[in-house]
Amino acid sequence: MNLNHRNGKVNLYGNYNYNNSKNINSLSIYREISDTSFDQKGNLDSKTQTHNFKTGIDFYANKRNTFGIIVDGNFTNNDITNYGVTPVQVISSKTPVRTLIADNSSVMHNNNININGNYKYLDTSGHEVNFDANYGHYDNNNNQLQPNYYYDNANTLYNTAFYRMISPSIIDIVNAKVDYEQRFAGGKLEAGVKASNIKTTNDFQRYNVSNIATDAKTVDSFRSNKFIYKEQINAGYINFNKQLKNGIMYQIGLRVENTDVTGNTSSVWTGYDSTFKRNYTDFFPSASLTFNKNPMKQWSLSYSRRIDRPAYQKLNPFEFKLDEYTYQKGNTNLTPQYTNVFSLSHTYHYALTTTLSYSHVKDMFAQLIDTTEKSKSFITNKNLATQDIINLSVSYFYQKGIYSGFYSLNAFYSHYKADFGVNRIIDLDATVLNLYMQHTFNLGKNYKAELSGWGSTPQIAEGTLKSKTMGFVDVGVSKQIMKGKGNIKVAVSDVFNTMKWQGTSNFAGQSLTGTFKWESQQLKVNFTYRFGKTTVKSARQRETGAEDESKRTKGGGGFGSN
Repeated sequence: MNLNHRNGKVNLYGNYNYNNSKNINSLSIYREISDTSFDQKGNLDSKTQTHNFKTGIDFYANKRNTFGIIVDGNFTNNDITNYGVTPVQVISSKTPVRTLIADNSSVMHNNNININGNYKYLDTSGHEVNFDANYGHYDNNNNQLQPNYYYDNANTLYNTAFYRMISPSIIDIVNAKVDYEQRFAGGKLEAGVKASNIKTTNDFQRYNVSNIATDAKTVDSFRSNKFIYKEQINAGYINFNKQLKNGIMYQIGLRVENTDVTGNTSSVWTGYDSTFKRNYTDFFPSASLTFNKNPMKQWSLSYSRRIDRPAYQKLNPFEFKLDEYTYQKGNTNLTPQYTNVFSLSHTYHYALTTTLSYSHVKDMFAQLIDTTEKSKSFITNKNLATQDIINLSVSYFYQKGIYSGFYSLNAFYSHYKADFGVNRIIDLDATVLNLYMQHTFNLGKNYKAELSGWGSTPQIAEGTLKSKTMGFVDVGVSKQIMKGKGNIKVAVSDVFNTMKWQGTSNFAGQSLTGTFKWESQQLKVNFTYRFGKTTVKSARQRETGAEDESKRTKGGGGFGSN
């Protein structure tokens, strides 16, 4: 539900979304280590209830001054169950050794809220000042029960191992930014500063469960840990752009960032000794040239350097188990990745856009499936040495009569290289083709029909995984009703139920083949109704300055988490 109300100098707006869903996923991982195979198959089911909201108010004090407040939040409860069966056998003799059955359950609660205060000044001479102050609080908790049952060749239970892992995580984000722009030397000059302070507190408590029925347990002090991560980022930028009389527009800019981070752990086990301190300063230049003398044929050439920092939870060193053979953990040594991008683009008649680009990524972070203790496999995040991508993208929009279509072709070559020691070298490349098409037919009497599809050839995922071909086809029919205020749409996604991820990996002495399938084929019935005055001016669309930090709160929270 979306609401927007204007009354004189005040604009009040907000939206609310409720989701209650059950999702069923299947997972299979076949691994070979030395002369032993592990053929894991399982179902991962989740029940989710989510409340999302955003509300704000703008006060237009006069033509020059605007004040605003924005509050948004997300409250999610997620119950996850994972039932997995892993037969183990000797490959050379095809002799069964044992079977592991893991029947996991996780209860996750995520309560997140963000508050923004903002001010805008704008005068008739082109001076504009925007100020934003933000506070975000993320309170996440995961309570996981992880039982393991071992059966011999006669299907007799001979051993069990039960664990409970309780891992609350709190992330607090405070930042402020000021942006200024004015007319200068026939162009526009922009400048700004931003400061961000982040603190994450992760308390991982692992218990050995002696009685699963009564949940009798004792803490495993060697595997429990508390990890506190602090990050301070101070940044400033300046940018200038100008349109010349000969049809050339140029832009040049520079952003400077200083980052100071510390990580502290408290644990009995030295394997969790992850105390560190880092301080670094980076420069990020950007420049572009646009040739737009003929608006029907425009060229642009650009260069930029950017930084991507890992999600906060991917720095968390704690273990999240799928079973005793497979688990996931973060990496406190994970550092940012840096990307240099060169791009040449051409637009013809506002419909056909062609872009050729090259990007070089240093210290790319990726998920690696590594090995430990001879037979165990774990997913972690590490910095690869380099990634190189050459990309050609072509998109075209066409409309004639009752038909309109959008076509997109993306072809790229990627190469990944890293050296982590003996038998741990990565040198993979792939030439990939992605194709997307959307066809819309205006059938008259307020009916529309849509047909869309996407396909991708094999590509490299996360540095060590080579995925197989993927694709889907969607169809839908919609009709406007209630004098144009209502719309009803019936659609089927992934008509042929072809969407699934399949991949292979050969790293650290382990050969792996994995498949992940989700409920991609769905029948959807959607009803939309617009009420109130259609002439009411919409609310301001603006960024608060906390978008980068908010994105980093997602990911790395264990199997099945977002």
